[in-house]
Amino acid sequence: MDYQTILWAVQDGVATLTLNRPDVLNAFNKQMTDEIQDALKQAERDKAVRCLVVTGAGRAFSAGEDLKAHQGGEIQRSIADAVRTRYNPIILKMRGLEKPIIAAINGVAAGAGLSLALAADLRIMSDKAKLIEAFSRIGLVPDSGSSFFLPWLVGIGKAAELCLLAEDVPADEAWRIGLVNKVVPAGELASATAAWANKLAQGPTVAYGLTKRALNRALHAQLHEILEYEMHGQETAGRTADAQEAIAAFAEKRTPVFKGE
Repeated sequence: MDYQTILWAVQDGVATLTLNRPDVLNAFNKQMTDEIQDALKQAERDKAVRCLVVTGAGRAFSAGEDLKAHQGGEIQRSIADAVRTRYNPIILKMRGLEKPIIAAINGVAAGAGLSLALAADLRIMSDKAKLIEAFSRIGLVPDSGSSFFLPWLVGIGKAAELCLLAEDVPADEAWRIGLVNKVVPAGELASATAAWANKLAQGPTVAYGLTKRALNRALHAQLHEILEYEMHGQETAGRTADAQEAIAAFAEKRTPVFKGE
């Protein structure tokens, strides 16, 4: 598909989705959220895709919703519908995608832009970037999963601070409190992201998908339920070709070659 607001590329098992409205800091409009939804469906269907990277063009990851599209009071009529039809499907698809997702945060990630990054499995951040739970700055509340992911990542007290005060979170602080997995110099973001993405793209894709299922389930389940779920996941993973290859490679003292099967 010929996208207008995002860039889409697949190489060596890694799909890269680049938010591409740099003139407005990659703020979301309806066309962009529609195109992101379509790209995520492609990532799900395409067996050649074994890892997904989400990043932004220019100096921002995403500044969130394009508020200029709501001037004149339109936001009061459309915000609930926008969240339900445009944003929620993206977040659900990302968490349900049984392939690892890396958010490469190249610049500011604010509002729904931060929510998009939080929905990824791993986050690598430029030391020049910053994160902002900006909703309260415009009299709104967190959406697109922020109020779900934040307590999970940083605890309820810190989540309340981020949401209520809406202060900028620089890269070193974001790493310290657990919002991101890694911070690298801006010039090294692409190479650091590629190192992780290429490793994941060569890994046991089925096992990764089952791991994501277990992690998602762990957020709202009791220990005995998770133990049971892990057992079934191991049974499924153990029957994959990748698992058999790993066992053979161990016995033969060589590095396994995973095919995602």
